Amino acid sequence: MGERYLRSVRLLAECMQGFERFSGDSVRQCGLTHAQFDIIATLGNTAGMTYKQLGERTLITKGTLTGVIDRLEQKGLVVRERSGDDKRSFFVSLTASGEALFERVFPAVVAHGKQLFASCSDAEFDAIDSALSRLKQMITDASAAPSPPTPKEKQ
Repeated sequence: MGERYLRSVRLLAECMQGFERFSGDSVRQCGLTHAQFDIIATLGNTAGMTYKQLGERTLITKGTLTGVIDRLEQKGLVVRERSGDDKRSFFVSLTASGEALFERVFPAVVAHGKQLFASCSDAEFDAIDSALSRLKQMITDASAAPSPPTPKEKQ
C-alpha cells in the first residue's frame, strides 16, 4: 500500500501544480498572484468577511493571509476595518476598484479554466467529484482523530 499511496499523492500534487501553472497565466495577466485572485474571487459579490471566514473559504494558509491582504490593500483593491464586535478581528471587503477588477477578471479566469474540462462528460465530473469528496472526508476525519502515541509516549 505504501508505494500505491505515494503514487496517488504524487499524482494529486502534480494535478494541482499543473492546474496552477495553467491558470497562472490568466491570473498573472490580470496583475494578480494566485493568492490575491483567491481573495478577490472569494470577496466578490459579498459585503466582505472576517479574516477567519476568508481563511475557511480560501486556499490560503493563515500565515500567508495577512501579507496577501496587505498587498491587496496597497493596490487599493480591498479595505480592512477593525470588527466592531471583536477589536482583535478585522473585516475585509473589496473597494470599488476591487469590485471592478472582480467583475472583469473572475469570468475571464473561470472561462480559461473551463477549457481544461471541456471534454469531460457529466459522468466523468461525477466520478472526479466523488473521489475528491471522499478524499477530503478521509483527511477531515483523520485530522479530527487523536494522534497515535509516539514510541516515547508508549513507554
